[in-house]
Amino acid sequence: MTTKIAQASLDQLFFNARTANGFIDKPVPLELLKEVYDIAKMGATSMNTQPARYVFLNSAESRARLLPALSPGNLDKTRDAPVTVIVAYDTRFYEHMPQIWHKPGAKEMFEGNAPMAGGTAVRNGTLSGAYFMIAARAVGLDCGPMSGVDLAKVNAEFFPDGRFKADFLINLGYGDNSKLFDRNPRLSFEQACSVL
Repeated sequence: MTTKIAQASLDQLFFNARTANGFIDKPVPLELLKEVYDIAKMGATSMNTQPARYVFLNSAESRARLLPALSPGNLDKTRDAPVTVIVAYDTRFYEHMPQIWHKPGAKEMFEGNAPMAGGTAVRNGTLSGAYFMIAARAVGLDCGPMSGVDLAKVNAEFFPDGRFKADFLINLGYGDNSKLFDRNPRLSFEQACSVL
């Protein structure tokens, strides 16, 4: 990786990308969701743990199951979204370690240390959700990430066995630009960063 990507790519991923607050009536094909996943899965996670799990709510009926868990400001845009993604993490991600990690003993290491396994799952699951949003933008989709949700209700409805835990939600589709908010300011380098 020795070259900077084109400005147009940076614009699509970051500078011109916006949080979608509404969507046009255009479905997202399953093949495109698979493509987003196949890009996002290549993002780095510690020890290649890959704890993120994605549940695609592709129908009005499946999204209706989610509505009781949402804050009022998230209801309409979730009803109208072509897809809502539950970004979750697998609490027993380590069961896959013999398949995805190059040294033996990783499964047993996590299995025998619940605090380390829990922290790894949450941190890397959230990180993977961010990769997922960048991948979605890369293929031309708009994202509306949401944390205004009662995750306990989501877990009870979609993950009653307790293995997966919801982290946050993403509405996904083709954004309705008429529903965008003005872009809010970002902190400067000096406000957010330290050089030691």
